[in-house]
Order: sequence, then C-alpha cells, then structure tokens
Amino acid sequence: QVQLVESGGGLVQTGGSLRVSCAASGRTYSIYTIGWFRQAPGKEREFVAAIRWNAGSTYYADSVKGRFTISRDNAKITVFLQMNSLKPEDTAVYYCAHATIYGSQSPGAFGSWGQGTQVTVSS
Repeated sequence: QVQLVESGGGLVQTGGSLRVSCAASGRTYSIYTIGWFRQAPGKEREFVAAIRWNAGSTYYADSVKGRFTISRDNAKITVFLQMNSLKPEDTAVYYCAHATIYGSQSPGAFGSWGQGTQVTVSS
C-alpha cells in the first residue's frame, strides 16, 4: 500500500502563490495516478488535479486550469501542486490520494488518502 503525507499549506493573500507537496512512501513502485482534492467547510470533497506517475500526463478541474500546476519529482517520490493567482474560494483542506486508474475525478476512485493540509486565502 502507498502512504501519502501532505505539507506546505498556509495563509496567503488573494492573488498570491503557494506550493503544497505530497510525499509518498510504502509500495511506491505501484504508484499509478496521484490526485489532489480539496474540501471546504460544509462542502463535498472536490477534484483539483491529477498526474499519471510514469507518463507525467496531467488533467485539471476547470476551476483551476491556467492557475494550478501539478508536477512530480521521481527521485523524491513527491507530487507538487503549484497554486498561483489564488482566490478566497480556493480556501480548503487539500488532500492527495492514489488511484490505479487515470482520468477519473471521482473521490471514490482514489484511496490511500493523506491527512490534508490547510490552505487559506485571505481577501
């Protein structure tokens, strides 16, 4: 099983940037797709972005296209989410998770969830 740990959240002003990280351990040879999700208070968990580990291909939610970039560091077995032009509506707990398929935006397709990291964007 893959274990995932998020880090790098914090407080940033509107229009600012932040990078969050997702470090993987355990059966890392089995990593297929790593996705980022977020959940704001009182709202459902929603898909943000995902990357296919071997190929490096990516896909994004429409709400973050052009502002967020997902990437990976093979040597560090870490996935990053670079967030630019942040808005107050981006405020949420950000989670990473693992899937054995590529292309899904459903939280149900992902497992091995990390504990999350809080991102707060002030207006």
